[in-house]
Amino acid sequence: MGTVSAREVMRFALSGLSANKVRSALTTLGVLIGVGSVILLIAVGNGSSRQIEANIEALGTNTLTVFSGGAGRGASQTGTVSSSQVLTLAAATALGSSLEAPDVASVSPEVGTSETITYEGSSTTSSVVGTYPSYFTATNSPVGTGSTFTSADLASAAKTIVLGQTVVSDLFGTASPIGAVVQVGSTQFTVVGVLANKGGSGFNDPNDVAVAPLTTVQQNLTGFGALSSIVVQATSPSTVADAQAEITSILDQQLGITSASQATYRILNQSQLLTTRTATSKTFTVLLGAVAGISLLVGGIGITNIMLVTVTERTREIGIRKALGAPRGAILAQFLAEATLLSLVGGLLGVGLALAGSRLTIVGVHPAVVPASIPLALGVAMAIGIFFGGYPANRAASLRPVEALRYE
Repeated sequence: MGTVSAREVMRFALSGLSANKVRSALTTLGVLIGVGSVILLIAVGNGSSRQIEANIEALGTNTLTVFSGGAGRGASQTGTVSSSQVLTLAAATALGSSLEAPDVASVSPEVGTSETITYEGSSTTSSVVGTYPSYFTATNSPVGTGSTFTSADLASAAKTIVLGQTVVSDLFGTASPIGAVVQVGSTQFTVVGVLANKGGSGFNDPNDVAVAPLTTVQQNLTGFGALSSIVVQATSPSTVADAQAEITSILDQQLGITSASQATYRILNQSQLLTTRTATSKTFTVLLGAVAGISLLVGGIGITNIMLVTVTERTREIGIRKALGAPRGAILAQFLAEATLLSLVGGLLGVGLALAGSRLTIVGVHPAVVPASIPLALGVAMAIGIFFGGYPANRAASLRPVEALRYE
């Protein structure tokens, strides 16, 4: 019995594992949980990252939004804002200058308010935005049915309105609202279009909005005060930084601002926000994977434990085999094979569990499995099996036949 074939090694390994079914199953469960956790938590992190990116990209990565109030470039030192330093229609018009702002494609000033919208006994309270027709393209808010209001509607302060999906559902159910007359506050508007679904729901529902011509909203709902914001679309994602610099220069001149610390406006750069959120999400995904990796480590310790117990219980068997001529390599290979089998079976079951779990929605996130995480988790599980099974296997192979035969 000088040499033992691989087939014989596997037969002895399977026989050893089957002799302690419950213990082997519990050890396999530890590896299963570890591998499944790694793959699934990485999938949750990846899905969360994709969801955040999709939400930001839905607003347009070449879009800049200018808000009233000092916070973006530094708050006013005094905390007060003069009437000449608020966002005005004149300032918004200046941003559309092709000479001073060649990298700006469109400018959409906005005023916003919250109003109760009613239709034939049904009512809902929603955000009402007054703006220009260019708003729909700049904010990536296409109309699903009907049409947007026009420049002629803007010039004549026509009482036309485009509703979001949530507003339509609350007021009309499944019926078409096109052509219907709704009451916004105390003013009647004709519905000309319905925005395409932008996803999301709950507290910050992007579909719970109504959009109308700026002039109409100012004339009937908000008055002709300061703008709440200005949406600026750059000519392309690559020119966003240049467009932001041009906006800053024009607004500083229009509002009489001489230093960043005196700024009474702030600029939100969607592309910068996307980059920041993407980097944060990747870090979050790595942390989730690292936490799940601890489960694999615990599974490896479990393998060490069961293999040490197995070696102790089978000391006499090992002594008999060595006395009959079984080489050291055969004993070592058998116990390594047992540890590896535990890891492999647990890993494969863990992959199956993770793939099944990825079909579910977890804390509001649709997990997106990272293909590379599957062989990575399996490979780590196998390495853990070999590493943690190595010491018990080496201990078994190093037993002297005489001492092993004397063991009780």
